[in-house]
Amino acid sequence: MTETSYEYRHVDGGVPIKMWTRGVPVDDKAHDQLSRAAQMPFIFKHVAAMPDVHVGIGATVGSVIPTKGAVIPAAVGVDIGCGMMAARTALMAHDLPDSLEGVRSAIEQAVPHGRSVGRGKRDNGSWGSPPPAIVEAWATLVARFERICEKYPKLKNTNNMVHLGTLGTGNHFIELCLDQEARVWVMLHSGSRGVGNAIGSFFIELAKQDMRKWHINLPDQDLAYFPEGTDHFDDYVEAVGWAQDFAALNRRMMMTNVIAALRRVIAKPFEAELEAVNCHHNYVTRENHFGENVLVTRKGAVRAAKGTLGIIPGSMGAKSFIVRGLGNPESFDSCSHGAGRVMSRTEAKKLVTLDEHVRDTAGVECRKDAGVIDETPRAYKPIEAVMAAQADLVEIVHTLKQVVCVKG
Repeated sequence: MTETSYEYRHVDGGVPIKMWTRGVPVDDKAHDQLSRAAQMPFIFKHVAAMPDVHVGIGATVGSVIPTKGAVIPAAVGVDIGCGMMAARTALMAHDLPDSLEGVRSAIEQAVPHGRSVGRGKRDNGSWGSPPPAIVEAWATLVARFERICEKYPKLKNTNNMVHLGTLGTGNHFIELCLDQEARVWVMLHSGSRGVGNAIGSFFIELAKQDMRKWHINLPDQDLAYFPEGTDHFDDYVEAVGWAQDFAALNRRMMMTNVIAALRRVIAKPFEAELEAVNCHHNYVTRENHFGENVLVTRKGAVRAAKGTLGIIPGSMGAKSFIVRGLGNPESFDSCSHGAGRVMSRTEAKKLVTLDEHVRDTAGVECRKDAGVIDETPRAYKPIEAVMAAQADLVEIVHTLKQVVCVKG
């Protein structure tokens, strides 16, 4: 690693910020938000900002926040355990049908996606009656969930089992991709769904209540924290760990159902999961860095320890990458989780036309309607620039280009 691999920013009254953002835009609001996090008294060493960094709620998306003696629930956020899964199949590009509309339709039928709201109606993004495989998978999580709910009964009446194996909305997606050798991959992006959102929201508010009770002044109320050694700290770590396990299992169940759907519409028998990666990019975990045990919160960042495989997706019209971590200690063994937004969802809907979206997603079997403009490629940073900025964090193993994209 050279001295110029990251930009160093001094923060008055706080730890420094190390930013892997050369050649990619970072707005002033993101700089300000990073600085506020760096002022918290329990930050360990420095805050690391990835090249996809942009403003988030509580903490900046694309940041790595190491702490000693405390955890910030809003830094993890409400999409606890959100992340990626990719699996290579034995199929080649020439094994796919000429028209991919049927493939997309089969995936959409196999995995509940999106969200619908109506009095007395089932949300089409959840299971009406979960299939047996989902019920069996939920059984591996339910005992721990019930222990959490004994302490916090409000969490019980949430979308939990009915959201296991479902996609959701926003930037979550399921894609069929081709790699540099024209091999077919399945790639998907989702997290802990309704139950994770409920856990995150509940503990974020609980932390804010604790700050008010203890008269602790914060640079931003969304940086409310639980000190280690308190009951709320232990309970949050237990609950967030459970939600992260739910998220990983959610992706596993979706992958199983997508591959089964492909087998129904592609005549050629094929193996799947020849190479598989399942990684979080919104989570907190205990790790050892610079010889000390710390809590590492990755808010829109992927673990990139030496030799560890990860996934960095582009937008719905761009390339994605399977990467291998280089174990850079200065980034706390981390890399970006994607391209990162340059437009808010509201800005994208105002500034990008439907014709531009259609052009930018040419060659991809996906939604071409106004309802996905907020996820259009122009709303994101150029993924090539993002990858160039973190060349000392990861090496590219496979380059993927989507041919089918399912959005909620």
